[in-house]
Formats: sequence, structure tokens, C-alpha cells
Amino acid sequence: MLHREDMDLIQQFKQKAAREIQTVVFPEGEDERILSAAVMAAKEGFVRSVALGDPEIIRQTAGKAGLSLDGVAVIDPKSAPKLDAYATRYVKDRPEMSESIARRVLRKRLAFGGMMVAAGDANAMVAGADSATASVIQAAAMTIGFAPGISIASSFFVMVVPEFLGEQNKLFVFADCAVNVQPTASELAQIAVTTGRSARSLLGMEPKIALLSFSSKGSASHADVDKVLAALEEARKIDPGLDIDGELQGDAAIVPLVAAKKVKQSSVAGKANVLIFPDLDAANIAYKLTQYLAKAQAYGPILQGFARPCSDLSRGATAADVVGTAAITAVLAQSS
Repeated sequence: MLHREDMDLIQQFKQKAAREIQTVVFPEGEDERILSAAVMAAKEGFVRSVALGDPEIIRQTAGKAGLSLDGVAVIDPKSAPKLDAYATRYVKDRPEMSESIARRVLRKRLAFGGMMVAAGDANAMVAGADSATASVIQAAAMTIGFAPGISIASSFFVMVVPEFLGEQNKLFVFADCAVNVQPTASELAQIAVTTGRSARSLLGMEPKIALLSFSSKGSASHADVDKVLAALEEARKIDPGLDIDGELQGDAAIVPLVAAKKVKQSSVAGKANVLIFPDLDAANIAYKLTQYLAKAQAYGPILQGFARPCSDLSRGATAADVVGTAAITAVLAQSS
């Protein structure tokens, strides 16, 4: 479990990542921010960094930024020795595709980075500073693929609330705050399962997962409530080992006194630390209100659902942001 007394979470993630060092591939290696982050992460010793791109452009970028590439592997997807082997692997599940077309696809850096992860030559991928989120998700889906029983990518935020009911630096995980606009019951179930697993892997917490609604245990009737109930049933089938319950109102999920009044029996109500919102409207609004009204720290969004970790970046990410994301992704890779 991460220590909440010292809530520099990124430093804690770096320390945890350094205990079992993972190889992280950065497909956008020609971007100065990405290259700086790859260098910093390798220098700090919590990951092995691989930067993809034209080696000459990468050398020029490093020179202008005063960076030493010692400790960073540089690979050009267009001429990589493993390109043919990756193409052969890629077409195994695509009999309609020729290896020549596969090579053309994999010369693109996002796809090549994903294949490095799929082939075990890297443990995780960090991208998105110079690519749209949809492109990162698409590349990861067609190369890395999804975890067993999962068919969608989703995202979560780690929220650190300075004070909650007398507890300092309370940790919550919110999902899905960035990817799925109107998830179906099946998709909501997958989001709940993947978020619970992510919380356990990243934070060392035992997840208490609440499927949120405007209703608590039948207090209201509506199609939206039915969706949450269907999601609960499916989530429990996907992973019976997770402690998950719903439908629960926000207060019934996290406040013990409210839960005692509104919910007769539940191992989650009043104790939830993983909050699954019914749609992107609710999730995005909730994390931003929590961030600003409660002065909470918000870490994310962090992608999840893939067979091996792949993280997306904001287009405006700084090198320090990328380093933090690399640390988080490396920790997730330790248990994938």
C-alpha cells in the first residue's frame, strides 16, 4: 500500500517501479518532451527507456536540448531488425493481410511500439503527446490487444483528497473520466472490473467498488438504474473475486452514516474507494469538482483494459508529466 502520510505519489511510483524495472517504449521519440522524459526516466533508474524515431532526428533533438542518450535505446521502426518478425506475428490473426502490408502498418511508430509490447520486447508503452487519444487506443487495440474478458479501453483518475471524514489524504479512484461517453451495461461492467484491478496493482489497495447512480438499492426506478444493475451482475461474473456493489448514490457509497440509513446490507456501501460513474458526464464533472472544491490532487487519466499497459498523454504534457506517466505505467506493468 502506498504511504498516505507522504502524498508525493509520483515519487512513490518511481520507487515502486525501481524495485522491478520495466522496459517502456516511447513511440514519439523525436519530440523533445518525450526524449527528455525518456532520458530522465532512464537516468533516475526506474525504467529502461526505448525511443522510437529517425535516429538522426533524435540525435539532433538531443543535441539541441543538451541531452545525453546514454541509457536510452533508439530504434527506427522503418529499418528495425525485428520489423519482419513483427509483421509475421501481426498477420497471424489477419489471414486477409499480406506481410508487406503489415510491414507498412508497423513502420508507423505507434503500431511498432505496440508490437514491441505484444512481443515482450517492451513491457509498456507511453504515447499521446503528439498523437490523438483515439490513435493511441487504436494502435494499442490492434497490437497489444485487450485483457481476457475485456473488449474496451477505459480510463481512471487517482484522486487524493486532503481530508475526508477525519482521514488525511484519502485515496479514491474514479472511472471512466475520459474515454467512454455513454457506456452500455456490459461496458460499464468491464470498466468496473478493470478499474478495480488497476487500483489493486497501482495503489496496493483492496478495492471496494461502487457502481454509482442517483438511486440506492431500489430507491428509484429508471432505465439508467437498470443499466447499473445489469452492469453489477456482469461485473461479478467477469471477476467474482472483486468486492463490488450497486446501485449506490454517491453519499451512500462513501459515507458510513449515510450507508447505514440507506443500505441494509453491503460490504461496499460507506466504504467504497473505487467509484464507477454511469457515464462520462458524471465522471468528468465529478473529478473536476473534487479537484477544485476539495482541493484534491488528480492523477490521470490513465488508460486501462489492454493486455499489457499503454498510457495516453495530454497533447500539452510537459517532460515532467511524461516522467510521471512512465512511472505509473511501469508499476502497472509489474503485475501485467
